[in-house]
Amino acid sequence: MIDATRNPNSSLTSQLDSVLAVSTMIMSSLEEDTVRQNAIEATRTLINCDATSLLLVNETTGGLYFDVAIGDQGERVKTIELAKGQGIAGWVAEHREPVIIQDAQNDTRLFRQADSSSGFKTRNMLCVPIMVRSKLIGVLQALNKKQGTFNDTDSRMLASLAAQIGVALDNARLYHALNDTFHAVIQVLIEAIEKRDPNAAGHAKRVSMYSVAIGKEMGLDRAQLVNLKLAALLHDVGMMSLSDDMLVRRRGGDVSKFREQQIIKKHLEMGTDLLHTVKPLHHLLPIIKFHHELYDGSGPHRLVGEKIPLLARIIVVADHLDAMLNDRPYGTCLGYDSALLELERSAGRKFDPKVVKALMQSKSVKMARRFFNY
Repeated sequence: MIDATRNPNSSLTSQLDSVLAVSTMIMSSLEEDTVRQNAIEATRTLINCDATSLLLVNETTGGLYFDVAIGDQGERVKTIELAKGQGIAGWVAEHREPVIIQDAQNDTRLFRQADSSSGFKTRNMLCVPIMVRSKLIGVLQALNKKQGTFNDTDSRMLASLAAQIGVALDNARLYHALNDTFHAVIQVLIEAIEKRDPNAAGHAKRVSMYSVAIGKEMGLDRAQLVNLKLAALLHDVGMMSLSDDMLVRRRGGDVSKFREQQIIKKHLEMGTDLLHTVKPLHHLLPIIKFHHELYDGSGPHRLVGEKIPLLARIIVVADHLDAMLNDRPYGTCLGYDSALLELERSAGRKFDPKVVKALMQSKSVKMARRFFNY
């Protein structure tokens, strides 16, 4: 260990290490809630103060609301919104420059309601604006320095931190906007499929809900559940390739078992071909391609057991459940209990027994069943 009294640069090195660690923590997530929480936890550690708060601009009123607050009674101030220009934070927002207040109680700008609501007494304060591309999005506050008083070094460090927070929040918001657009496009695609085949109305949504419920019961992580939801929504995207004549015949039930198998193969191939052009969905291709595989190897590609991707094994069970609960060209509607009994009988043969067991045990599947009035 280096003795700081003999090496004056060790303190600076330690600070730089802390700044780097904090930067990594803030930029490590695209979840806005996580970014905000990490931001003020980092502020409290880096600036060594009793409490921190992040206030964001209300786009409607122009005021500031307490989004996150850490410290004793921090939750209480989150109900407060400052009017435009109100309080020290409001002053910083208006002037867009940092401020150090060494004697907060004697500063006329102090918003005393925050202290009275939380029971916290602000002695001193460091407050900096958060800017993104010349636009103010919020204010970052550090309250009550634990040792000594806030200084210019603290101010520069917090300003640097605020700049990183601004970029991280902006990235998170852009990511979610793109993600929302992505899901909206998928929904349009599903609706286009359902308009061509009224028998499929609501099928993708139901299969997705059942699949995610089974996945949760099986303990899948968040990333797997997201992939499962998307793959289930898109599992029949290849149906768009069927001719109008074939759809009419299929709706009327005028399709032999052999011809139905050909339709299944064709829509699996076309589905993977369509999605192959969309790079962000490449990881879903094996799930889409193999979602008709049966556990005993009697499916279209003859995959057996756990050689079938797990998410595909889940979707095939959810797909069959929905098919049995609705009138389809290739089968009549069964009651919910009869459908479960049929799946249970086929466990270990057509379907992965672990998946069927998870379906049987899932309370979410039962709730979805009631939601769809089965």
